[in-house]
Amino acid sequence: MRGGHRLGRPFGWLWAAYGTSALGTWLAFGAFPLIAIQVLHAGPAEVAALSSVGAAVGAAVAVPLGPWVEFRRKKPVLIAMDLVRCGALLTVPAAYALGELTFVQLLLVSVVVAAADISFRAASGAYLKTLLPAEDLLVANARFESTAWTTTIIGPPLGGAAIGLLGPVATVVADAVTYLLSALGIRAAGGNEPPPQYREAGRMRAADLLDGWRYVLADATLRPLLFNTTLFNGLVMAAQPLLAVLMLGPLGFAPWQYGLAFAVPSIGGLLGSRLAQPLAARFGQHRVLVVAGWMRAVWPLGLAFVGPGTAGLLLVMGVEFGLILCCGIFNPVCATHRLRRTPTGRVARTLSAWAVTSKASTALLTAAWGVLGALLGPRTALALAGVLLLATPFLLPRRTAG
Repeated sequence: MRGGHRLGRPFGWLWAAYGTSALGTWLAFGAFPLIAIQVLHAGPAEVAALSSVGAAVGAAVAVPLGPWVEFRRKKPVLIAMDLVRCGALLTVPAAYALGELTFVQLLLVSVVVAAADISFRAASGAYLKTLLPAEDLLVANARFESTAWTTTIIGPPLGGAAIGLLGPVATVVADAVTYLLSALGIRAAGGNEPPPQYREAGRMRAADLLDGWRYVLADATLRPLLFNTTLFNGLVMAAQPLLAVLMLGPLGFAPWQYGLAFAVPSIGGLLGSRLAQPLAARFGQHRVLVVAGWMRAVWPLGLAFVGPGTAGLLLVMGVEFGLILCCGIFNPVCATHRLRRTPTGRVARTLSAWAVTSKASTALLTAAWGVLGALLGPRTALALAGVLLLATPFLLPRRTAG
């Protein structure tokens, strides 16, 4: 790797912008449900809708944005999506201050933010591919992964303290400000971005809406990788509410113990992201992708056996550490593999289709496992998710197509 892994000033600003907005997201983690419960006196169905329906509708709204992003310069799109998220979030404290905040507004804001998130990720992947040579992409993605887990560790405790002192609306303001800072950081990056490779911006065809899916499904490597990551991530996320119900209900864990059970294992994500590049350099990206993909699938079943007390807490922490460690290795290698296999002129559409599929599937699986948890009990539903996760490695690509 060149220059001691110095990736240049534009990447440095992009990385800083990513870290800033990621920290804001975790500072405000859980703020919308708290506002819905404490301010609007919403019931369980409405609170569930904020995460599931908001994400699903946001994914649907983002479908036409993929090709729209593709045929535009990516840096202005990144700035615009940051400003959209900032503006949408700021309507919440403004309405709260005026006494006009409603649940419908919270739901609409969650939809806008979800759609802007998908568009930002699509544009950032395409921008990153033009910013760095192929041999530096894994280092860059590993740094993003490391930053994601760092903010996961420090964000929720700081956000929880802020919510306790100032209320959940204050953390929404903080989240909005981080998007503004992210936009300023991306603008400060400088550099000359090449123009879109295909036709002129603004001329989008109806066929372009499905182009990202067509490309992924036609690729012998990306197709199984999409199925694997979508099912794996969806099942893992669907199991989290059930685990919360089990730990905070029948098992009697305190909220701080539940938070500790996930904050401490996030250190595994830092370690995994550090290992991703040297492991790939030694064994090859495809082998690391497959081995880490298999290893991450074996852990979640252990959550079905959690019991009360210190032993149960240590079991959850151990399972989560192993899971997150393997994900920390897998995720940057997967992101790099996906970027390398996608032509520059298709990256935004491909990443947008990938993110839409992932968000929609997660929302659907979360709703389905909520029903299963109600019918079978949380422990049985957790066990079923763990068993299905054991099958996800069979969807990994067996070899890298040429």
